[in-house]
Amino acid sequence: MGKKNDNYLVQGSILAAAGIVVRLIGLFYKVPMTRILGDEGIGYYNTAYEIYNIGLILSSYSLPLAVSKQIAKSRGGRKKGDIDRVFNCGIAFGAVTGGVMTVLLIFGADWIASSIFNSPGSALPLKVMAPTILVFAVMGVFRGFFQGRGNMIPTSISQIIEQLVHAGVSIWASYDFMKRFASQPNPASYGAAGGTLGTFVGALAAFAFLGVVMIAYRHGHKGREGERHSSYRRVAMGLFLTVVPIILSQTVYQLSGSVDNSMFGLIMGGKGFGEQERMELLGIYSGKYRLLTNVPVAIATSLGASMIPSIVTSRAMQKNGAVRRKIYMTIKFNMLIAIPCAVGMGVLASPILQLLFGDSRELSAQLLMMGASAVVFFSLSTVTNAVLQGIDLMAKSVTHSAISLAIHVVLVYLMLDKLNWGVYGLVLGNVTFALVVCVLNWISIGQTMRYRQEVITTFILPAAVSAVMGAAAFGVYHLVHLILHSNALSLLVAVPAAMAVYGVGIIKTRAVRPRELKEMPMGGRLLRLCRKLGLM
Repeated sequence: MGKKNDNYLVQGSILAAAGIVVRLIGLFYKVPMTRILGDEGIGYYNTAYEIYNIGLILSSYSLPLAVSKQIAKSRGGRKKGDIDRVFNCGIAFGAVTGGVMTVLLIFGADWIASSIFNSPGSALPLKVMAPTILVFAVMGVFRGFFQGRGNMIPTSISQIIEQLVHAGVSIWASYDFMKRFASQPNPASYGAAGGTLGTFVGALAAFAFLGVVMIAYRHGHKGREGERHSSYRRVAMGLFLTVVPIILSQTVYQLSGSVDNSMFGLIMGGKGFGEQERMELLGIYSGKYRLLTNVPVAIATSLGASMIPSIVTSRAMQKNGAVRRKIYMTIKFNMLIAIPCAVGMGVLASPILQLLFGDSRELSAQLLMMGASAVVFFSLSTVTNAVLQGIDLMAKSVTHSAISLAIHVVLVYLMLDKLNWGVYGLVLGNVTFALVVCVLNWISIGQTMRYRQEVITTFILPAAVSAVMGAAAFGVYHLVHLILHSNALSLLVAVPAAMAVYGVGIIKTRAVRPRELKEMPMGGRLLRLCRKLGLM
C-alpha cells in the first residue's frame, strides 16, 4: 500500500500531462473556431459555457473527487466491500442530479441568458450543451472510481479522447452552422451552438471508452475486493457528506467567471454598450486571455486530483509526516512550472496572440500581460484547495472562496461602474480573486498541520530565475525577429532558449536538490543527465 500510494506525483503527472494535452488541443481548436465565429460568436460561446459550468458544478462536477476520496478511505480501512457500494451510490446520485440540472438548463436557458447575463444570443448554445451535464455526471463516477484506486490512466485517456472528438466536431459544426444559418438574424449565436455541440459529442465518446474499461475491469476483478461492507444507507450518507462541501467549495470558487460575465453584461449594457460590442470584449477576455492562462493551471488541477486520495490514505494511517511531505512536494513541483509559465506568457504576450489568433491589437496583449500572474495564484489556490479537501477541511475551502468572491464582486463593481476600466477590471479582479484564496488557504493549512512551506526554493529562487529567463526570451525573440522578420520562427527560437536558461538556472541555484529531483516524474533520468553535464 505504501509504495503504491507514494507514486501520487507520478500518477498526478500522468493526469497533468493529459490535462496539458487536453488544454493544448482546446487551445488549438479554439484558434480556428475563434476565426470562424469571430469575437462576438466566441463571446456567446463562453457566456453559455460559464452558465453550463455552474450547472455542472452544482450537480456533478465534484463527483470524481468525492468518489475517489471515499474509495481511498475504503481501501485504507477494513471494509473494502464498500468500494462497489460507493460506486453504485455515485451512479445513482449522478443520474438524478445530472438529469435534473440538464432539464432545468434546457427549459430555463432563455430566461437565464436574457435576465441574468443580458445575452439572449447565448441561450441557443446553452440548450445544445445542457445534456452534457448528465453524461458528465455518470462519467465522473467512473473517473473517480479509478482515481480512488490510484490509477489515473483511464481518466487521462478518456480526457484526451473527449477533447479530440470535441475539437473535431466543434470546428466542423461551427463552420457548418455559421454557413447554414447565415440568413438568420444572429448567425454568430448559431455558430456558437455548433461549438457547444462538440462539447456534448466529446463527452459521449469519453463515456463510451470508460464504459468499456469499466466492464473489462469488473470482469477481471470480480469478487476480489472482500466481503465486509457497510450498509447502503451509511455509504450513501458518507458520499453525500463528502459531495456537498466540495460542491459548495467548487461552486463558489468557479463562480467568479460567471459573476464577471453577468456584471460586465449588466453594467456595460447600462453604459450604452450594445450586445455585439460587449460580446466582442468578452470574447477577448474569455476566449483568449483566460483560455491561455488556464493551460498551465491544468497541472495544478491534475496534481490536486491525484493528491487527495493519497493524503486521505496517509491520514487514515496517521502518517502526518508523509502528508506534510506530499503537500511540500506538490506545491513546489507546481510552482517550478507555474512561475516561469506566467513570466513567459507576460513577456511574449503579443507574439503568442499573433501566432495563435492573428491578433496584434494592443488591448489583447495588455490583458495577457496584466493578468499573467493569475497562472501562479490559480495554480496555488487549486492545489491548496485540494489539500484542504484531503485533510477534511472542506468547510474552510468553502469559506475562503466565499470571502474572496465577496471581495471580488466589490472590486469588479468599482472597476467597471465607478472607475470605468472596462475589460481591464475583469482581468484585475481575476488575479485578486485567486490571490485572496491562496492567502486564506495558506493560513488554514499552516494552523491545522503545523506546516510552513519552504519559501526560498519554492518561490523566491524560481521567481528570480524566471526573471532572468524572461529577459533572455525577450532579447532572443527581438534579436531573431530583427534578422528573420518572422514571428513564428522568432518564437520557435526564443521559447526553447528560455526553457534552457530556466532549467540550468534552477539547478545551479540549487532550487531543486538531488533528492527532490529524484522524487519528481522522470527525476532519475533528469538527475543522471544533470550529472553528466556537470550541473549537479
